[in-house]
Amino acid sequence: MATLIQTLPFLVDGLLTTLLVSACVIVLSLIVGLPLGCVLAFGPLWARAPIRLYADFVRGVPILVLLYFVYYGLPAIKVNLPSLLAAIVALTAFKSAQIIEITRGSFQSIPAGQTEAAKAIGLTMFDRFAHVLAPQAVRRFLPPFVNSVVDTVKGSSLVSLLGIVDLMLSLQQVIGRTHVALPLYLIGALMYFAINFPLSALSRRLEKRFV
Repeated sequence: MATLIQTLPFLVDGLLTTLLVSACVIVLSLIVGLPLGCVLAFGPLWARAPIRLYADFVRGVPILVLLYFVYYGLPAIKVNLPSLLAAIVALTAFKSAQIIEITRGSFQSIPAGQTEAAKAIGLTMFDRFAHVLAPQAVRRFLPPFVNSVVDTVKGSSLVSLLGIVDLMLSLQQVIGRTHVALPLYLIGALMYFAINFPLSALSRRLEKRFV
């Protein structure tokens, strides 16, 4: 028991790295995915086509392949990224594709009659977007987005394969030193659960309220 208590600060450091990676990925994917999702929903064909190709391609590739491509593949073209930055870039590329789809689906699920009614009362394109479409899209966007955040936290465990000492790698290192596997994995599972359960509960709550 004393050994387990002594390892907690190291595990907390790993947890903080997991949270840092997850937070960066979530923020960056929103910055990239929201505008591209709007273009995919409303833009001309020449703008939609490359976004659709990107979203479909990235979502069809395993995250691990993206991680290895960014970290081990890009140096072939003289792009060398530190492991932490490479992990954030790869996960952001994957998560942005999901945000693009969530955004597109949120807007396109709004009945066409809403837009027609807004046009009928003389609202400009900006007013239609700001006062009619966006408020309804946000209600549809939030539940799947929160689920996506949960997936981001869980998926961030793959960064340990690049040597980043997140919660997963810190667990493996401590187990390698102490040879105490089951209690430590249980502690790690509880740490992930403490993050993801409130997010999952929030997603269910939002889904009941908005959908």
